[in-house]
Amino acid sequence: MTAPVIALVDDDRNILTSVSIALQAEGFVTRLYPDGSSALKALADNPADLGVFDIKMPGMDGLALLSALRASGGASAAMPVIFLTSKDDEQDEAHGLAAGADDYIAKPFSQRLLIARIRAILRRADMSRATAPESDSEATSPVIERGRLRLDPARHQVTWGGRPVTLTVTEFLILETLAQRPGVVKNRNQLLDVAYQEDVFVDDRTIDSHIKRIRRKFRAADPQFDAIETLYGVGYRFSDG
Repeated sequence: MTAPVIALVDDDRNILTSVSIALQAEGFVTRLYPDGSSALKALADNPADLGVFDIKMPGMDGLALLSALRASGGASAAMPVIFLTSKDDEQDEAHGLAAGADDYIAKPFSQRLLIARIRAILRRADMSRATAPESDSEATSPVIERGRLRLDPARHQVTWGGRPVTLTVTEFLILETLAQRPGVVKNRNQLLDVAYQEDVFVDDRTIDSHIKRIRRKFRAADPQFDAIETLYGVGYRFSDG
């Protein structure tokens, strides 16, 4: 089994070195980049399995790096990313999620927590990128078609009215959960259970940020998109009507 490759991008050499050593001790392969520009050049053609980006870096910061990767349409467009943010900086966290990050951790951080979150996101990626079965008798995740939505879990592909929509692993799992049962309301905690493992604490308001970003991506393909409904104080539901 090939070891997962983690791209670490931070202008603090001490953080790069210490995190890299910790990850390698857990069986990961690491690639280190001191700035966003060098990371973009390398990752555009040769993506890692997951990226850990510092937000605040000179030159191209983590937000600009992620935006460039997401907009590239290449192999790195859907690469899961964890942002390292300033301590208690809610603006950093909001910007990170809006840019398409899968998670964020505030500095100073526990390497143990970072490793737990990396493992959780990679597990979700494995679930969403399930390979084809070895035999016809093995079950696969069925393609979900709801109105103009077509969602293929095995290939991690989403289209709306035939137009591709690129989602992160977290976004994909949230949308899949809502689309599986149109009209059924899912509260934030239910969506958190799907998107995050139990060993990772995430504020339930994080779901709101993910939903906003999912809507924005679909509205880029169709400005009239309104299939994800908000029931204030209750949760969200998918409407295929």
